[in-house]
Amino acid sequence: MSEQPKGGEPRAAGELAGRFFDAAIGLLRRVRDEDAEPIAAAGTLIADTVAAGGRLFAFGAGHSSLAAQDLVYRAGGLALMNLLAVPGVVGVDVMPATLGSALERVDGLASAVLDSSPVRAGDLLVIISLSGRNALPVEMAINARALGVKVIGVTSVAYASETKSRHATGTYLKDHCDIVLDSKIAVGDAELTLDTIPAPFAPASTVVTTALLQAVMATAAGALADRGIEPPLLRSGNVDGGHEWNGRVLREYGDRIFYRHA
Repeated sequence: MSEQPKGGEPRAAGELAGRFFDAAIGLLRRVRDEDAEPIAAAGTLIADTVAAGGRLFAFGAGHSSLAAQDLVYRAGGLALMNLLAVPGVVGVDVMPATLGSALERVDGLASAVLDSSPVRAGDLLVIISLSGRNALPVEMAINARALGVKVIGVTSVAYASETKSRHATGTYLKDHCDIVLDSKIAVGDAELTLDTIPAPFAPASTVVTTALLQAVMATAAGALADRGIEPPLLRSGNVDGGHEWNGRVLREYGDRIFYRHA
């Protein structure tokens, strides 16, 4: 039986779906218009790193990792983007799932991860954290910059004014980045409410953050082309010639790619 809204009137088919799409589209428009300058700056910084021989890394914990993973080994994406994975916090593949959230609050974990990773001075790290308040992303940004790594932070700046930092310094991810991209997501990450549902629902952070980062990657590819440098892009393996194309790119940039062997 279909649910009825308060008052007994049947809800129009697709009403909630339409409301969610409207909310997501509104956020995308805000990001496009209000983040145009930092998007351009982030794309330019990535192009600078590629041109200078640096490597690219992306990190996100929990669902923020989805946007990081979307950048890696991606058809139409830069082959040089590598996932900086932290065991236990990449997604909901650990049991219990709440362990990942707990690990985000562990002091010192970011230092251990960076010390054992291939990240070095001259590289660039994209750090994605919706709230930007937990110890892991904050320390990741602090320690990466101390190593001489450029940091692009993707977060909702609203959390800094509406929540308390969980890092000893009282700071947030946004405070330790070379460039900050604001996803505009409201605190709580739920776009819809309804009288008959006790909790807000329909999160849009993955949609917006992923689109925001792909806009940055598009900008970076264009910036490289403008300098006469062929962007090291991957093609879909499901189109004719895709595997051959990718094989060439992976061989040419093999010393800057860490998601494959040999």
